[in-house]
Amino acid sequence: MRLGGIDVPFTHHCDGHSDGDAVCHAVTDALLGAAALGDIGALFPDTDPANKGKDSIVMLEAAVSAVHAAGWQVGNVDVTVVAERPKIGPHREAMRERLAAALHVPVADVFVKGKTNERLGWIGAGEGIGVIAVATLVPADS
Repeated sequence: MRLGGIDVPFTHHCDGHSDGDAVCHAVTDALLGAAALGDIGALFPDTDPANKGKDSIVMLEAAVSAVHAAGWQVGNVDVTVVAERPKIGPHREAMRERLAAALHVPVADVFVKGKTNERLGWIGAGEGIGVIAVATLVPADS
């Protein structure tokens, strides 16, 4: 499973037109939303064959470039992965490092954590995962 720009050993993967990296997609949307630049679907439509299997880190880097071009820079990013499995803790630091590199920020400005859904609903049944990402942007000239 591809999450946070790294490969996490697991028996399942997230389906998607791209590589299905739900963490990168959530962070990309958080950045674009914070800068009022649209969303990942507008930047990388799933109707475009060029996006089939695309590396989500590449998509995140494009969003960072768009944010920079709009006069912003990333302040920090906080990510919560809601899943029964895979466990996020063992992969947290590798995800933080990979995301920080793509975001052009120190690792200290990126955090990734995992939460379970206490076996409730479709997430609790192991049928999927949820990802919530919050991004803070600061003016580029500050």
